Amino acid sequence: MKNIMLLAAPLMGAVVLTGCSATGSHGTNNVPPAGFTALFNGHDLSGWWGAATEDPRKYLALSEADLNQKKRDSLADIQKHWSVQSGELVNDGQGLYLTTDKNYRDFELRLEYRTVPRADSGVYLRGCPQVQIWDTTEQDKFKLGADKGSGALWNNSPGAPGKDPLVKADKPFGEWNSLRVIMCGERVWVWLNGKQTVAGARMENYYDRQLPLPPVGPIQLQTHGGEIRWRNVFIREIGSTEANQRLRGKEAGGFKSVFNGRNFAGWAGPIDNYEIIDGAISCKPKRGGTIYTDASYGDFAVRLEFKLPPGGNNGLAIRYPGAGDAAYVGMCESQVLDDHYEQATGSSIDPRQAHGSAYGMVAAQRGYQHPAGEWNYQEVTVIGHTIKVELNGTVILNADLSKVTEFMAGHPHPGVNRVSGHFGFAGHNDPVMFRNIAIKPLN
Repeated sequence: MKNIMLLAAPLMGAVVLTGCSATGSHGTNNVPPAGFTALFNGHDLSGWWGAATEDPRKYLALSEADLNQKKRDSLADIQKHWSVQSGELVNDGQGLYLTTDKNYRDFELRLEYRTVPRADSGVYLRGCPQVQIWDTTEQDKFKLGADKGSGALWNNSPGAPGKDPLVKADKPFGEWNSLRVIMCGERVWVWLNGKQTVAGARMENYYDRQLPLPPVGPIQLQTHGGEIRWRNVFIREIGSTEANQRLRGKEAGGFKSVFNGRNFAGWAGPIDNYEIIDGAISCKPKRGGTIYTDASYGDFAVRLEFKLPPGGNNGLAIRYPGAGDAAYVGMCESQVLDDHYEQATGSSIDPRQAHGSAYGMVAAQRGYQHPAGEWNYQEVTVIGHTIKVELNGTVILNADLSKVTEFMAGHPHPGVNRVSGHFGFAGHNDPVMFRNIAIKPLN
């Protein structure tokens, strides 16, 4: 499979729009708190361009020259509808949405906004709609959910978590609202005026609900229908350690640790080919084989963290019978592989060998790993013939293996219909590490 590079726009010089300088004093506004960067400097629109509601994957895939031209072409519209007044970003309710030059992966965003009756707005995350901002008094939009309040993921499917806010927290017109958003993978947490409105819900990809959100993308300020003002727009990028901690949170009910961090009690197989380093299971270099839990599982969910060296290769044995090649005699092997395997090794792979894939059967989406040498957090859920893999907060595989009719190299998978078996690690000579392994039986 060709490597899927990070979907980041090429760097370009900051866009400075003339005729938009701030007037008047704005005190300490637009000065970022410690650890944050100001996206709006309080004086002009440096670092922003204009985009509409459009799939960010399309413009992020443009060449540097074509993307820069697209940005330049947007400036006339931005100059017409956006201005800076007394340290506040002001939009007249029309035109393109203000879009950051820089693209972001995991982040914490803070901002303040003030709007008017009948205005409709929102904040796009990685270029995707959106954390909704309503006129919560506009009765014509009550059927759409305006009466429930702002601060939710309105473009999620009806009934999906995050579609409606947990509480209504909007302030009256004329007052400033504060919005705080944390995004890790597809998982989103939102607080409006200090009250939590979204609690770790997955944000759906509005442009193609069969695909995950892009791994990186810009922040956009959406406006239409009426004036909206913004200030104190700050962002803090979140690293892998913090993201993993937030995604895992407290261990959910029913999960039980299957590795004590000290020895291989409760495990079987060629354990001499593995070692324990700093509380983690590690395959010894140039060794391998499948080690597995003493316990067997039917339907289950597993939570774990893993760390790969460049080009590292391993796998999760799913419903493994205790002998044989896990990829074929078990229900499947959920591949564990460096997303940049081709560059690290010079070897090519089939898409069904990429990380998170049901090896040889169904390909997973790529581009969602942390860099080699950093810990990743993953959840795998197995129910019946289905397997779902969520990597660093993004679902990269959701497949029904009973529907697979074409196998890599035509090699059959006789174990695909197994209804129970052990969970394990299928080492392939590389020092791939696993820790904090917990399993929850689902049947």
